Amino acid sequence: RPTVLTIGNYVKVKTLEEAYELNQARNSRIMGGMMWMRLGNARVKTIIDMSELGLNEIEETDHVFRIGAMCTLRQLEEHEGLRKFYGDGIAESLRHIVGVQFRNGGTVRLSEFVNRKADKDILVSVIVRKSKRKFRYESIRQTKTDFPVLTCSVVTGIYRGQESWFFSVGARPMKAALLEKQWEIPKDATDEQLTEYAKRVAAEFTYGSNMRGSAEYRQHLAEVLLRREMRSILDEYNAEEK
Repeated sequence: RPTVLTIGNYVKVKTLEEAYELNQARNSRIMGGMMWMRLGNARVKTIIDMSELGLNEIEETDHVFRIGAMCTLRQLEEHEGLRKFYGDGIAESLRHIVGVQFRNGGTVRLSEFVNRKADKDILVSVIVRKSKRKFRYESIRQTKTDFPVLTCSVVTGIYRGQESWFFSVGARPMKAALLEKQWEIPKDATDEQLTEYAKRVAAEFTYGSNMRGSAEYRQHLAEVLLRREMRSILDEYNAEEK
């Protein structure tokens, strides 16, 4: 059965206030880049286009990066300021998403409230504070532009005055989940030690099965990818100290 998205009214808003008012209606939706929404089966009374509100820029200040909600994935992928602070991690997390044409249309829809119940607020920007953190991302795909079997990322640095490690696993096949560990992993940790750390972390996530892999297979992949990313981060720390 083909999927059909039916839209009653299309409104290109002139102000954020207008967008907010329109979005309060039960059957209104923010348009974004329309890359995934158009593949769904739904009847939408009003689709809200915010492309003229100036939310498509990445602003860099002395302390933060402010990423507009209409900023494309390609802009994030190519931004030199983000690459300077976080290495190739951000670009690596994006470059496998379909193709360049898609990433030129797909927009930013991220929020620290990812687990919060959906509401009618409008995400205007995502703020990333500048910090000396290490960031790694890896994914497993059956083909280059396919949906991932599993994605993993690891971030570490000083957070709230303590060394913290953040682990995220996505395409489980549920949405990505985040786990924080206040660990002081020794810089000279062996592969055996990192394997144990990775197993403990991977076991705290839940996994499901679908056509791309079983839950057991995904947990095994998580252990492998997390260990690999932790090793890469520690190797970078050790190289900086030489």
